[in-house]
Amino acid sequence: MSFARVRALVVVGVLVLAAVILVATALLKDKQVTPIQAQGCAKNAVIANIKLPVPTAVKINIYNATAKAGLATDEKNEFKARGFNVGKVGNDPLAKKVDGVAALRYGPKSAGAAWLLRAYFLNNATQEFDITRKDDVVDVVLGNGFKQLATTTEVNQSLAQLGNPTLPEGTCSGN
Repeated sequence: MSFARVRALVVVGVLVLAAVILVATALLKDKQVTPIQAQGCAKNAVIANIKLPVPTAVKINIYNATAKAGLATDEKNEFKARGFNVGKVGNDPLAKKVDGVAALRYGPKSAGAAWLLRAYFLNNATQEFDITRKDDVVDVVLGNGFKQLATTTEVNQSLAQLGNPTLPEGTCSGN
């Protein structure tokens, strides 16, 4: 082996050793033990997830608030065909009247998912945000004005019109 090759191996070895020492020191001296509060959040604000997910990452319950029997069950297959994870299906457990197309009930963990679902109703769904809700499921309550879900093209156009998700009142961004 030539002297130049030995010298190059020594330099590379020293650089690798320095990198290992630097990483080990950073890991050992890390004092972060609690989550950092998001910057710009009010002290009593709840952190909300406003990241726009893909349908396969969205969990929904489908409820019927109309007199039409079996509507939620019929639409379950439509939502599944679009990739949503469907949980409970049936009549609205709150038994509230929904005159519009639909109502979306959600909490801070599913604010981005509710924003996405708005597009499937062409932004005609009523938003019912509950800041105390702890799960990451969106309740889709179909109302008297519901006809059908939007097509893929209509969803994309609706998302473009809606723009980026906005924070519900009393929350701050966690992403």
